[in-house]
Amino acid sequence: MDFDVIVVGSGPGGYVTAIRASQLGLKTAVVEKENLGGVCLNWGCIPTKALLKSAQVFEYVKHAEDFGIRVSKYDKDFNAVVNRSRQVANGMSGGVQFLMKKNKITVLDGFGKVKPGKKVAVIAEHGKETVYTANHIIIATGARSRELPSLPQDGKKIIGYRQAMTLDKQPKKLVVVGSGAIGIEFAYFYNSMGTEVTVVEYLPNIVPLEDEEVSKQLERTFKKSGIKVMTSSEVTGVDTSGDDCKVMVKTKKGEEVINADIVLSAVGIATNIEGIGLEDVGIATDRGLVMVNDYYQTTVPGYYAIGDIVKGPALAHVASAEGILCVEKIAGHNVEPLDYGNIPGCTYCFPEVASVGMTEKAAKEAGYDLKVGKFPFSASGKASASGHKEGFIKVIFDAKYGELLGAHMIGSNVTEMIAEAVLARKLETTGHEILKAVHPHPTLSEAFMEATAAAYNEVIHL
Repeated sequence: MDFDVIVVGSGPGGYVTAIRASQLGLKTAVVEKENLGGVCLNWGCIPTKALLKSAQVFEYVKHAEDFGIRVSKYDKDFNAVVNRSRQVANGMSGGVQFLMKKNKITVLDGFGKVKPGKKVAVIAEHGKETVYTANHIIIATGARSRELPSLPQDGKKIIGYRQAMTLDKQPKKLVVVGSGAIGIEFAYFYNSMGTEVTVVEYLPNIVPLEDEEVSKQLERTFKKSGIKVMTSSEVTGVDTSGDDCKVMVKTKKGEEVINADIVLSAVGIATNIEGIGLEDVGIATDRGLVMVNDYYQTTVPGYYAIGDIVKGPALAHVASAEGILCVEKIAGHNVEPLDYGNIPGCTYCFPEVASVGMTEKAAKEAGYDLKVGKFPFSASGKASASGHKEGFIKVIFDAKYGELLGAHMIGSNVTEMIAEAVLARKLETTGHEILKAVHPHPTLSEAFMEATAAAYNEVIHL
């Protein structure tokens, strides 16, 4: 065999898997047809956070007088904001190249296609095909923006997330279809930059996977900032024949037409499993996902799949965890299946949203007797000092055993705080133990302790 492990795809699932495989002493190669780091580093997680940081800085400048600072003249340079984002992404991709060399991983440039007999064909840009063999082949080809029949993307007027972060001109009016993390983050960014934004969501609440109280809080904040939010609404079509877009939206009250320069389709993802040889090898799929067991072995021995193409949350940190677990199992380590009930989710708009575990509604439906605590940042000294008092932390405990069933946060920097709840759940920490763990003051993070105290009727600062 040419390699012990070949990883097809170099996103946060693929490149992390390759590095861990190399650390375990396995001769490793990774196949990539575009840029090392995949969508996350080049077109997703990292560049969007750079855009959002620019938006946050612009917001600070606009409200500088709230902090006693006078800024007489200020403006934003939209193209410079976009360029900074691309520079950050390029730097991160360069960092992955360094990690590949450091860990002695062979990078195979081209389109990867799995073949029977534990083989991978790598098709270069000019069409040359080279076949490699490996004892273990891990497929990590990720996903792309999903297209709806009523919303075909042309890359100009109806766009996906890639075009949304590299527009050469800021739109005056933008309609965002879908209010998951991608849609909400771009809605916040463009609104902060001065674009008139409308968010259309088919379900009754924006960020529909979040606890309902969090969704309602974010909707109030968005409306306050000038974003038009349309829930229980559906885009039935877009007329792009004129200079702008006429977006037909079906609502409870009837059909409404919205004019916009650009329509951003953020209605989920489609997996990249077409044309990669799954059928030739006999690897089973179900509704666009590769079927795997708890250790990511497909239905054909020697072939594995991780990340967005398998069942589970389509998140970068999930793909990384799956890949590490997969190769550690291959190397003979004693590993446990991943706990998908303890995966944190983060949305990096402002205020930020972060959560882990069950929502209050889900916990009630599961039959738990609950203790629920909530602490608003308006009662936090650190939040008042920082000028960001919106939002809250909500915790949900099983009343019988004190198990932390879920934590839901909305506010400044909550994406940095959710890890405490993840760790508490991993260690099966009880509400009493969280309450008695001394948290530093003044911090935003002490709101987690205060919310726990509220659940047990011991809260001090409310």
